[in-house]
Amino acid sequence: MLIDELKSVARESGIVGAGGAGFPSYAKMTDKADTVILNCVECEPLLKLHIQLLAANAEEIVQMLDEVREALGAKEAVIGIKSEHVHTIWILDEVIKDYPEVRICAVRPTYPMGDEVILIYEATGRVIKPGGIPIDENVIVYNAETMYNLYQAVHGGRPVIDKLVSIVGEVEKPVTVRVPLGMSVKEAVALAGKVTVKDPAYVMGGPMMGRLGTENTIITKTTNAIIVLSETHKVVMRMNKNLDVERRRAASSCCQCRTCTEMCPRHALGHPIEPHRIMRAVANHDISDLSVYTNAAYCSSCGLCENYSCPQGLAPRSVIAEFKNGLKTSGVRVEKIEPAEVETDRDLRKVPVMRLKEKLGLAQYDVPAPLTETEISVKTVRIPMSQHIGAPAKTVVAQGDAVTKGAVIAEAADGLSVAIHASVDGIVKKATEKEVVISVK
Repeated sequence: MLIDELKSVARESGIVGAGGAGFPSYAKMTDKADTVILNCVECEPLLKLHIQLLAANAEEIVQMLDEVREALGAKEAVIGIKSEHVHTIWILDEVIKDYPEVRICAVRPTYPMGDEVILIYEATGRVIKPGGIPIDENVIVYNAETMYNLYQAVHGGRPVIDKLVSIVGEVEKPVTVRVPLGMSVKEAVALAGKVTVKDPAYVMGGPMMGRLGTENTIITKTTNAIIVLSETHKVVMRMNKNLDVERRRAASSCCQCRTCTEMCPRHALGHPIEPHRIMRAVANHDISDLSVYTNAAYCSSCGLCENYSCPQGLAPRSVIAEFKNGLKTSGVRVEKIEPAEVETDRDLRKVPVMRLKEKLGLAQYDVPAPLTETEISVKTVRIPMSQHIGAPAKTVVAQGDAVTKGAVIAEAADGLSVAIHASVDGIVKKATEKEVVISVK
């Protein structure tokens, strides 16, 4: 298949990064790449779906990975996976015997190994420049579910109409399920049995980089997990923190121990992320060196500094995020700069996921969440037109229209955008530029 054909299929099938970012997959495809990386690391605690999907569909995913490599003219494809997943690696070893340009890169189970900048260095030894993107170093990265969705589209003509979601935490039967896009959190959580706490909170995505949702939050193409926790759990309380209070805590408590900076994964790769300097500048209202603030733009927001590193429980990531948002709002563009040398003791600073789970108070929830492909029934779905980075899709249906599962309900807009499809058979009850509501027949 030619690149343009592959890009067209990906765009019209609504394929975006299923790891959480939602970047349209077609936009990454270029003949400038010499390496395609399959990111199966899934470094956030408690997330399970990508490794489960890979183990169950290794043949299809590896085949599509090699087809993408061939279409782009890349020299090799690399599968990044945690070394602890011995059974899945054994499966992959058998499959890739038929694909000589595909190799496995087994990495330590540390956080945030799934950060594509970190994984690219582990797999290729190349450092993505601060402010740069993977293709600058001739690399493209996709995750396992994205690649599987591409296989389904190319070989089965199936667009993205559902999402694999791990439902874990304070639930009776943790499970990983495939649910239709537009389903509510309340309906999805019910698939895992009873909620086992009185006042539940819903963490959408991972505990480090996720966000809080509600029972009415909608499942989209970027929903990876729903972690049900007590509203008094430390992870939930962290997400609910008052930023004004955190700024005052930074001013009164930060002792400039530098642990946040020394443990920063991107700082170790030579990126100019120095959380301790930002905390000091905030504490002293110091604007003498503006680079301290502008360098906030290079932070990946992995959250390691405030959820693990800081011995005083301060919130460098949240303070940095405020500056990042301010820079974006002000229209300040992130410059691509040369990195410093990679720290020689970088490997000694890696944080084991097991230790992180203990620190977060999540170890007790790290239990099997079996993958099931049972078809899920719903009465109504609310499908947003913006489930990806770029321009929202343009609604092409109207109230009263009958639609079938997989039918186009919104076309890709001009510029960076992808199509959106009906996730169920039904009647359109509402159609606006923001969402389409479908009632099942």
